[in-house]
Amino acid sequence: MSTSNFNDRYLAKVSMDKSIALGAALLILLTLMGGFLLEGFFSFQNLKSILLLAAFLGIASLGQTLCALIGGLDLSIPFVIGSANILFPSLLSSGVPPIVAIAIVLVLGGLVGLANGALSFRLQGQALIMSLAVGFMVVGATQIYTSIGSEFGSNVFTPIPEWLRNLAAFNGVTFGIQIPPVVFIWAAISILLIWVMRSTWFGIGIYAVGGSRVAAHRLRISESRTWIQVHGISGLMSATAGVLLLGFSGGGFVGVGDPYLFTTVAAVVIGGTSLLGGSGGYGATILGVLVLTVLTSLLVGLGLSFAAQQAVIGSFIIPMVAIYARSKHIRNQI
Repeated sequence: MSTSNFNDRYLAKVSMDKSIALGAALLILLTLMGGFLLEGFFSFQNLKSILLLAAFLGIASLGQTLCALIGGLDLSIPFVIGSANILFPSLLSSGVPPIVAIAIVLVLGGLVGLANGALSFRLQGQALIMSLAVGFMVVGATQIYTSIGSEFGSNVFTPIPEWLRNLAAFNGVTFGIQIPPVVFIWAAISILLIWVMRSTWFGIGIYAVGGSRVAAHRLRISESRTWIQVHGISGLMSATAGVLLLGFSGGGFVGVGDPYLFTTVAAVVIGGTSLLGGSGGYGATILGVLVLTVLTSLLVGLGLSFAAQQAVIGSFIIPMVAIYARSKHIRNQI
C-alpha cells in the first residue's frame, strides 16, 4: 500500500472517530434538553416510541448508507417503501397467504433495486435522476395494479395478520416485554451488517469502490457488481420497511414512504458518512438515526408544526455537513 493511500485511510479513520464523538455528544445534549424541557420525556412510553420510529428509519436508511459508501444515493427508497406498503395488503385481499405475499414483495423490492443499480451504474453521471425515475415507475405501476377493480390505488385496506401487527405495533410484545419486536429486528440486522462490513470481502469491496475505484480495480473488485448488489440490498430493505410500516399503521398508504426521501439522507449525513463514498458506516448511521429521532420527538413535544420541524432539522444539517466537509480526507477526495 502506498504512503498516500495509507495516509488517506488514517485520515478517514480519525475523521470518522471525530464524527462519532460529535454525534454521540449531540445525542446526549438533545436527550438532556428533552428531559429538561418536556415532562415525561424519559418515560418508558416516550422512549419506546422513539425506539419504534428509529427502527423504521434505521431499516430504511440501511440501503442509503451502503449507497453513500460507494459514492451514490438511492432516491427510489421512499417509492419502494410506499409500493410495498400497498402491494402487500393488495395481495392479501386477493387471497395470497401472508408469508407468500411477504416473499413476493421482498423479492420484487430486491429486483427493483438490482434494476436500479444496473441502470444507474450505466449512467453514473445521472445516477440520482435515474434512481428517482425508477422510483416513479415502480410506484406508478404498483398504483395501477392495486387500483384494478377498485376506485382507489393509493390506499389499500384489508385485515392485517395479528403477528405482523404485533411485530411493528407500539404495544407489541417481545418475550413478554412490551417493546415492539421491530426494535429487536433492527438490532439484529444492524449487528449482522456491521459484522459483514468489517469482516467480509463484500464489505471491503464497498469501501474500496467508494474510496478509490482504481484501488478497487487493482484488487480485482468488480465495481459494477458491487454497485448493483448494494442497490439490490437497498431495494430489499426498502420493501422490508414498507411491510413493517403496514403492521404499524394497519392500512396501506402509498405516501407512507415520502418522509424517508429526506430523513434517510439526513440520518446518513448526521452520522458522518461521506456522500462521496469510502468513509463512514452503518454504525454511524444508527447514531444519526437516533439523533434525528430524538430531535424530532423534542420538536413535536415543543408543539412545532411539521414545516417548522423541517426548517429546524435542515438548519441543523447545514453546520454538520460544513464540519464534516472540513475533514482533510474529504477535501482530498474533492
